[in-house]
Amino acid sequence: QVRLVESGGGLVQAGGSLRLSCAASGRVVRLNAVGWYRQDPGKQRELVATITSDGRTNYTDSAKDRFTISIDNAKNTVYLQMNSLKPEDTAVYYCNADVTYSSGGYYGTGSDYWGQGTQVIVSL
Repeated sequence: QVRLVESGGGLVQAGGSLRLSCAASGRVVRLNAVGWYRQDPGKQRELVATITSDGRTNYTDSAKDRFTISIDNAKNTVYLQMNSLKPEDTAVYYCNADVTYSSGGYYGTGSDYWGQGTQVIVSL
């Protein structure tokens, strides 16, 4: 009933930019909070940035000043604009969401939904 799909990854040279999207579909009424995470093979998944439906944001030190997270509530989509990319930003990027959804005429909330990930590769 709730599906998250990331897109926008790819191969980019160091110093370049990418814009990732996390689109929610299904019975999602609202994205209450979304986090972007990333995971490099052999490493733990780490948080990059978070945003709430009212636009409050938080960034980890690795993302601060280079990445910008934003939300389009009308489209139930969250974006991660990544600038000045570095090789150490190479990872699979995932979004994770807490949502409000509709079901059988009622509203419910659910948490910890994950997308399938989008690969970002930053070359020298």
